[in-house]
Amino acid sequence: MNIRVNEKQVDFIGETAGDVAASYKPDADIIIQNGHIVNRESAILDGDNIYLIKRGEKPDEQQMRYLLTARHTPKVAEKMAKTKIAVCGLGGLGSNIALALARMGVGELLLIDYDVIEPSNINRQQYYIDQIGMKKTEATLENLKRVNPYVKYDMQDVFITKELIGGLFEGCEVIIEAFDGAETKAMFIVEASRCYPDALIVGASGVAGLSSHEKFRVVSAGKNVKLVGDFETAAQVGRGLMSTRVTIAAGIQANVAVRHVLADILED
Repeated sequence: MNIRVNEKQVDFIGETAGDVAASYKPDADIIIQNGHIVNRESAILDGDNIYLIKRGEKPDEQQMRYLLTARHTPKVAEKMAKTKIAVCGLGGLGSNIALALARMGVGELLLIDYDVIEPSNINRQQYYIDQIGMKKTEATLENLKRVNPYVKYDMQDVFITKELIGGLFEGCEVIIEAFDGAETKAMFIVEASRCYPDALIVGASGVAGLSSHEKFRVVSAGKNVKLVGDFETAAQVGRGLMSTRVTIAAGIQANVAVRHVLADILED
């Protein structure tokens, strides 16, 4: 019969989940059949999808690449693996954007921030209580390596000024702005778009509060700039930055970046 074992199509001769494990991963201590944990006596049917897992075992780089290829399709995985993307600011937007891109299997991530994690950051940023006080670059690298250790991570612990922008982003296909202050956002987007006319600059504006996510939109602002947000709802007293809305905006920014990278193979 024809089944899938750890995302590989195989021609299997046997009757039970235990037979599958014995053939393909004898040391497996968890067997998942069509999304459910089963015992070794579970009957196998043609077309079943089986995962064989050994607790605590991490996939190596080749296995990770194969799993991403199986889930994302070969063209997507191959293109993403050849791409370099920068994320500037590792707060509520940037820490979530970086995580999404690592899960997509981007080849190289340039990640920039100079700040440390404060207790108030935990409400929306991709950090943990035991990381309070760490540099955001260090904590981000620690977290991303737990998701995908095979991405090339270039961590830059610097405060970005206008003068630095021109030399930071060579080779980046997409440069994502994820800062907090409006003035810093505007300065960065203008200067980055000028210095890197062949890269896409993805910014955000108006992501605070708990207004409907349906107000978010993506707009073009010049030849190589796209902005995400409602462009109205800034953070202020009584209207903070909330995880549910900020994370949605981060997901949209990441998706805009990925769609740009994959533009030549997308169907829509």
